Amino acid sequence: MKAVVIGGTGHVGGYLVPRLLALGYEVVCASRGGHQPYQGNAAWQRVSMVSIDRTAEEQAGTFGTAIAALAPDVVVDMICFSAASGRQLAEALRGRIRHLVTAGTIWIHGPSVQVPTREEENRNPICDYGRNKKALEDYLLGEAWQHGLPVTLVHPGHIVGPGWNPVNPQGHLDPIVFSKLARGERLCLPNLGLETVHHVHADDIAGLMIAALANPAAAVGEGFHAVSPAALTLRGFAELAAAWFGRTADLAFARDDAWQQGLSATDVAITLDHISHSPNCSMDKARRLLGFTPRYSSAEAVYEAVQWLVAQGKVKN
Repeated sequence: MKAVVIGGTGHVGGYLVPRLLALGYEVVCASRGGHQPYQGNAAWQRVSMVSIDRTAEEQAGTFGTAIAALAPDVVVDMICFSAASGRQLAEALRGRIRHLVTAGTIWIHGPSVQVPTREEENRNPICDYGRNKKALEDYLLGEAWQHGLPVTLVHPGHIVGPGWNPVNPQGHLDPIVFSKLARGERLCLPNLGLETVHHVHADDIAGLMIAALANPAAAVGEGFHAVSPAALTLRGFAELAAAWFGRTADLAFARDDAWQQGLSATDVAITLDHISHSPNCSMDKARRLLGFTPRYSSAEAVYEAVQWLVAQGKVKN
């Protein structure tokens, strides 16, 4: 069978593409080009690379037909961010593929009412990214239920792995936070440090997508969270990260904006976005329907990423 992976050189694609090849798929990676996979793997020599500028093709109304012309059996779409974008692809693929797997986000949920948040619970997104992804999910699942589109949504949390900066214990992406913890310096957290973040290793997202492709009867017409088995509080996360370097976290807490001191406006905005959501999502549905359990805990996934940052000299103790 042929699998077309749209945006396959990104974080998740670096794990997904080799998995597909190992299962015997012929793999075509469709992207704008110019970006090497985060995870080097000799298997990539067997991947057909096709350069497609999604933005330009969608503006011309030809993106869906360009993907359909590759004659895929399955399509994995890592970079769809709106219902209009999903519609163009779905209309071109309807009746021509066995399975479409599309990446969403846990940001389709707003702040949790009860935790862990299950897939069927509240859909009250509080940012444009979440609202657009919710509209995408609504459209695609509507197509599945009404017109038989064989689609599955996979909703990742904070994606992490070697090669990029993970969401850190202060809630943003600057690796200096891990350096501070490694050196035993004081770190100020918002409020009492009890807001949560919920990571997922990129390979676990790939594993869930493979499980969906292997179980279409259970996966089609469904959306699944893709997160680690448990979220972390900012405080607990900081304590774990300091211990990786043989330190005890020196933490301060601020109910006002004192925790923002020294942070860029971008970092502050990212932290506020994360703590306003404080995600804590369930993986029970994937276990029940697909037999899938994540391999990595949040701490294990972030630890692997931090070790890469240390090796690159981006985290210094």
